[in-house]
Amino acid sequence: MRSVTDYLIFQLTAALGSMGELAGHERRGSLTWPGRSALVGLMAAAMGIRRDGDFSALDGLSVAVAIFSPGDALRDYHTVETVPSAAARRPQSRPAAMAEAGKLKTNTTITLRDYRTGPLYGVAVWGGALEPIRDALLRPVFTLYLGRKSCPLAAPLAPEIVGADSPEVALEALRLPGWRADTTAKVMISDGYPDAARQEIRHDIASDRRLWHFAPREFAVLPVTITAGGAA
Repeated sequence: MRSVTDYLIFQLTAALGSMGELAGHERRGSLTWPGRSALVGLMAAAMGIRRDGDFSALDGLSVAVAIFSPGDALRDYHTVETVPSAAARRPQSRPAAMAEAGKLKTNTTITLRDYRTGPLYGVAVWGGALEPIRDALLRPVFTLYLGRKSCPLAAPLAPEIVGADSPEVALEALRLPGWRADTTAKVMISDGYPDAARQEIRHDIASDRRLWHFAPREFAVLPVTITAGGAA
C-alpha cells in the first residue's frame, strides 16, 4: 500500500501547443505531451526564474502528465535567416552566430514547425516545496506558454495541492475548463514507476540551459483511467 503524498496538480490547455523534440535546422517537431524540461521551464517562468537563474527548487521534482487530449497535428511553414556555419564559432547559439556574422551574407531557408491544436493535459508534481510553486502558478511573474511564445495558455492553470497515494489519484481532483468535454485520460506519463511494463526514454532533462543541451530520462507510460472531478 502506497503512503499518502502531497501533489501539486494543475491543467494545461492552449489553442496551439508545441511540445518540442530533438530539433534540426529544417524541422521543429512536436510530440504529443509536454516533457519534463518544458514543465520545469513553465514553473520557473511563473516563479520569475530566468534561464541563468537558480533551478534547485525545481530540478529535484518528480512529474506526471495525464493526456486528456493530445490535440490534432498542425504544420506551419517559416522562412528563417541563418548564418553559414563557417561564419560562427558557436552555430548552435543563434544570437551569438548572428552577432559574429556581422555583415556577412546570410541564408534564408524554409523550416517546418509542428503544433498540436487544442491539447489538454493534467500535470502532477511532487517531491519538493510545493506551496511556492502553487502560489506562482496562481500569479505568474512571466507570461506562460505551452511550448513556443506563439502558444499562450487558453485557461488558468487552477493549481491545487492534494494528498493522494499516487499521481493518478491526485489528478482526479483536477478542475478542467468548463468548455472541455474530454475529461477522461487513458494514458499517464510518470516518474516513479520503475517496474512498469512500458518504459521509454526522452531527452528532456536540461543539462545546460544556456546552450539548450538535454540529458536522457527514463519514464513509465501507464494505461490508466483518470476522470477529472470538476470544472475550473
